[in-house]
Amino acid sequence: MTIANQLTLLRVALIPFFVLVFYLPYKWSYIASAAIFAVAAVTDWLDGYLARKLNQSTALGAFLDPVADKLMVATALVLLVGLHDNPLFAIAAAVIICREIAVSGLREWMAELGQRSSVAVSYVGKVKTTAQMAAILVLLAFDVREFPVMETIGYLLLYIAAGLTLWTMVMYLRAAWPALMADSRDK
Repeated sequence: MTIANQLTLLRVALIPFFVLVFYLPYKWSYIASAAIFAVAAVTDWLDGYLARKLNQSTALGAFLDPVADKLMVATALVLLVGLHDNPLFAIAAAVIICREIAVSGLREWMAELGQRSSVAVSYVGKVKTTAQMAAILVLLAFDVREFPVMETIGYLLLYIAAGLTLWTMVMYLRAAWPALMADSRDK
């Protein structure tokens, strides 16, 4: 159990505490839930950095790291959809969650074909993740009834993330398209 894997497991273990703090009926629950999410976001970066720096990459870490990230982001988006009674917010959250599921399935399938590197994370994907994390942090940290400008900033970042989400999904599908078509022609 490497340090990187322990950090990844910590991210998963934080989810129930994150949900609990989110629903606490106190003003400080906004900033506290954002802080928990921020810790999770930092561990997402840190576990990968440590695994590479200490040469401790493992099969468990390669599997668990993207799963832990998606679990935390999906949980945050579901909680925020309940808080922001807005169909445009729900659509953006659904796009992000559905894309994550679709691309995860695509990567798994491409790995079975030995072509996982053709759908590896791109630079645009990293920008998408940054916009997504920033949007979630802003929307968690502030009571939008008191800070409507923060809601606007959070929504803008979320829409940017949703747009980049669709763009990266198209990029990954285009990269995988020859393998997808070769499989169907072989049958």
